Amino acid sequence: MLGVVVIGRNEGERLRICLRSVLTVVDAGPLQVVYVDSGSTDDSVAFAISVGVAVVSLDMTQPFTAARARNRGFQHLLTLAPGLRYVQFVDGDCEVVADWMPKALTYLDAHPEVVAVCGRRRERFPERSVYNQLCDQEWDTPVGEARACGGDVMMRVTALQQVGGYRDDLIAGEEPELCVRLRQAGGMIWRLPLEMTRHDAAMLRWSQWWKRAVRAGFAFAQGAALHGAGPERHWVRESRSAWFWGLGLPLVLLIFSVLSFWLGPWLLGLWLIYPLQVARLSWRATGSPAVRRTQALFLVLGKFAEAVGQLKFLAQRLAGRRASLIEYK
Repeated sequence: MLGVVVIGRNEGERLRICLRSVLTVVDAGPLQVVYVDSGSTDDSVAFAISVGVAVVSLDMTQPFTAARARNRGFQHLLTLAPGLRYVQFVDGDCEVVADWMPKALTYLDAHPEVVAVCGRRRERFPERSVYNQLCDQEWDTPVGEARACGGDVMMRVTALQQVGGYRDDLIAGEEPELCVRLRQAGGMIWRLPLEMTRHDAAMLRWSQWWKRAVRAGFAFAQGAALHGAGPERHWVRESRSAWFWGLGLPLVLLIFSVLSFWLGPWLLGLWLIYPLQVARLSWRATGSPAVRRTQALFLVLGKFAEAVGQLKFLAQRLAGRRASLIEYK
C-alpha cells in the first residue's frame, strides 16, 4: 500500500535518524523505501544501502532541485512496487514520528476526497538559535483543510500521477505549486492535528536565515508567475507585500529623507512606519510577548530579503536563464 521517498544530500547523522525512523514503523505494513541522493560526498549512500534502502543517485549534470529528486524517487518507487496506493515524501533532515504513517493511512482510507495529508512538523532544536525558533513557528499552521503542504506529506499515487508530479524546474515552493494543481483537479489537502516529523533546520547564522528568506521571495515570484493570473491568485499577495515593504516603500522613504534637508527633518519620522508595523504584527501574533516581538521583527526584516528574491527571479526571467538553486545550508 505505502512507499516512502526520502531525499537528501550530505545530511550525515540527520539522514541516519530519518531512515531509521521510517524503517522502524511497523503498523503501516510492509514499506518500500527509496532514498534519492543528490551528490553527497559523505557516507549517505553507503548507509542507505547498509540498511536495505533502495538508492537512486540523481544525475548532477542537470540542475538540481528538490522537486526533480522527489519525482525521480517516485518513479523508481513505482518500478519497485507498481501497485502502490500511497507515497510518503520525507526530507532527509527529518525524523518521522512513530505513529504518523499508520494514522495518515487510516485517514486517507476513510476520506477518498483527500489526496494529500500532512501533520505538524516540529523543529528538533528550537533552542539553538532564534532562526530555528522562527522555523518552528512557521511550521505551526492551522489544522483542517489546507491550501498547501510542505516537503513531508503523504499522497495518493493516482492523484500525483494525474497532475504529472512536481515541477522539476522550481527551485523552491514546489509543494504549494503542486497543491494548486491537485486542488484544481478536484482533490483536497488536509492537515491533521498530529505530530508528523521533527526537522533539523541547523540555522545558526544570520546569513542562513537571509538566504532562506531570499529563496522564499524567489518562490513567491515564480509561483505568482505560474498561477497568479488564475482564480487561485497563487502567491500574488505575498509577492506584492515583498515589493511594497522590501523595495517600494524604502525607495519612497529615501526620497523623503533627501527632501528633509529642504522641507524639514520631520520627514525622517516617516521611517517609523517600520517599527509601527512590527508593533502591529506583534499585537496580532500569539504566544509570549518575547515570541510575538521576535516573530514580528523578522517578518518585517524578511520583506527586504524577499524583495531581493523577487528581483532575482525577474532578472533571470528577463535574461532567459534557468533558475539557480538558493541554498542556506
